[in-house]
Amino acid sequence: MDGTFPNRVLGMITATCTLGGLLFGYDTGVINGALLYIRLDLHLGPLREGMVISSLLVGAALGAVSGGQVSDRIGRRRGLLCLAMLFFVGALAASQAPGFRGLVLARLVLGVAVGGASVLVPTYLAEIAPASVRGRVVTFNELMIVGGQLLAFCCNAVLAHRWGHEPGIWRWMLVVSVVPAAALWLGMLAMPESPRWLMAHGRREEAREVLARMRAAGRLDAELHEVEHLAEQEQLDTLRAAPRDLLADLRAPWIRRIFLIGIGVACSMQATGVSSVMYYGTQLLTGAGFTERQALLANIGNGVASVAATLLGLWILTRTGRRFMLTAGLTGTASALAFAALVSLLFAASPFRGVAILAATMLFLLFMQGFVAPVAWVILAEIFPLRIRGIGNGIAALCLWLVNFAVGLLFPSVSAALGSAGTFGLFAAFSVLGVGFAVRFVPETRGYSLEQIEENFRLGRGVATAPPAGPA
Repeated sequence: MDGTFPNRVLGMITATCTLGGLLFGYDTGVINGALLYIRLDLHLGPLREGMVISSLLVGAALGAVSGGQVSDRIGRRRGLLCLAMLFFVGALAASQAPGFRGLVLARLVLGVAVGGASVLVPTYLAEIAPASVRGRVVTFNELMIVGGQLLAFCCNAVLAHRWGHEPGIWRWMLVVSVVPAAALWLGMLAMPESPRWLMAHGRREEAREVLARMRAAGRLDAELHEVEHLAEQEQLDTLRAAPRDLLADLRAPWIRRIFLIGIGVACSMQATGVSSVMYYGTQLLTGAGFTERQALLANIGNGVASVAATLLGLWILTRTGRRFMLTAGLTGTASALAFAALVSLLFAASPFRGVAILAATMLFLLFMQGFVAPVAWVILAEIFPLRIRGIGNGIAALCLWLVNFAVGLLFPSVSAALGSAGTFGLFAAFSVLGVGFAVRFVPETRGYSLEQIEENFRLGRGVATAPPAGPA
């Protein structure tokens, strides 16, 4: 195995549990093309289109908030088994939905699975991987998410090309995800529980057995001791950071500053309108002049751009500052959206308009998935002190999903009212506001230890604008 997966067991665990990331990507991306056929079959107006999209996002917000707490009780492995069942049942129910209400309810269930996976898969990977490769193993899940979106775009294009004239073709688009959902459930039956969760629940020998399958003998006892220490510390910090104590913590100005930065970073990422491209990309392309089948095929370009940009982002992340990367990414998204707005406004009748809009969305995704998204998640993981990290990340994730929900719900109505040029211009303006926020408030965290970051906030020091001297 390569350096990312030092042994076969860890490789199998990663490949299996990141099927949750693949399902995350597929179930958020498949609606991009399926909605073309759903709105015709179910006679949906703009508001109902938005409700079909946003019902999944409401569920995702619920799943993100509750997923970690549930897995703390029943275990990471059982939590992933439950999510696999929700993915399976939700996809099957959505594909068989008799009407609008049934489809919304089924996508709500799928959303709970998506939100739970967004929390539980990285947690399981982080707790089971060796420290030396933990970052690379966890970020593999990001590749699976964008890979799932690309898979959805490809499946939509193939099904539409071959059977697009058949009634209910959207049902086949939605049901495809039952296959990886079943694979996730079957695979997790053979996977071990997180050793850290086992240790936290007093099951030391079981934790040792799990680690023995993945660690060299010389490292086993040392890591077992480390896991035991971290589990004790985590239990202590969880007790200290109980929700009832959060209001007391927020009385400190430096804690409020951290929360405002975390919420601002999460909202800035979604206010760029990335959800509109991922959920309504095919409709944007048909509005720009493509036929439906051409749009479904062209939308694969957006999926390829996302995967390529994610790979690029993982490389950039280790070589430049967080603050610069976020600012540059938001500047790039603003530029790409402004270009799309100008094309929509000035070249409405041009035969090249569709190609130009596709180029603009691909450029947007290059900056979004290559710069903004990777670094935003890292910043959120780094700025919160250990004792409030779980609550802080949970609140930031909730705000992220709520903005995602608002964009998904309102995009059809806003687009109908403002047109393509006005809608792209609105998102460009939000990106510019994000640039201002990043420059004014977001500190540089690369190269600083977590303790140094906390100390800088606690002492009220100004925003660090560059990494410290020396290696990162």
